[in-house]
Amino acid sequence: MTYVVTENCIRCKYTDCVEVCPTDCFHEGPNFLVINPVACIDCSLCAPECPADAIYADNELPEDQAHFLELNAELAEVWPVIAEPKSPLPDAELWNEQGDKLQFLER
Repeated sequence: MTYVVTENCIRCKYTDCVEVCPTDCFHEGPNFLVINPVACIDCSLCAPECPADAIYADNELPEDQAHFLELNAELAEVWPVIAEPKSPLPDAELWNEQGDKLQFLER
């Protein structure tokens, strides 16, 4: 099992989850975070820390977010590890809970 960052993180990029991760399995892109499924130890510490409620266990992913499992694995291969928290994106509060954000994902 692994944890997966889903669509609600796009254009928010809160990093509260990064601070509690014992294995530094988060990777940072321009406007989204992903979890490396190989590095994730399923500790579940990250999910409750996410202000955007964007992190799920892979076996609890909403059906419409299932494609994010593969996307996390793909982008974790190319994006750098983020081990220290940073400020969220400037418009994070405006984008939190907005739907249909995949089109805004910057690679």
